[in-house]
Amino acid sequence: MQSILGLAGFTALVAFGHALAAEPELDAFTGLKKTGDWELVRNNCLACHSARLITQQSGSKSHWLGLIRWMQEKQNLWQFEPETEQKIVSYLAQNYPPQEDRRRAPIAANLMPPNPYAPGSLDDK
Repeated sequence: MQSILGLAGFTALVAFGHALAAEPELDAFTGLKKTGDWELVRNNCLACHSARLITQQSGSKSHWLGLIRWMQEKQNLWQFEPETEQKIVSYLAQNYPPQEDRRRAPIAANLMPPNPYAPGSLDDK
């Protein structure tokens, strides 16, 4: 019985080691996963914001592309060459994919406190 438990523990330790080995190395400066086109992401995305803004997010290719389109429309992000954009989106979706436990559902508007900056707020009177 003791040898079975020892074997099970050893097997679990080996599996854990393989899982750790499968995770790509993190860049010491940015925290980005050093795999694939990570340098392309570093060189383009960190021109405007920190890497932490990337590493705290998660999403599918369509989500990441939607964020890029929003930044282009609202934040004056430049247009990428199609191949560059595809590589950036693929890297982000592969390394920071959707994760249900990462984000909570939006809070319903009726459960939010009043917005003090909304037109017609009490401070405007």
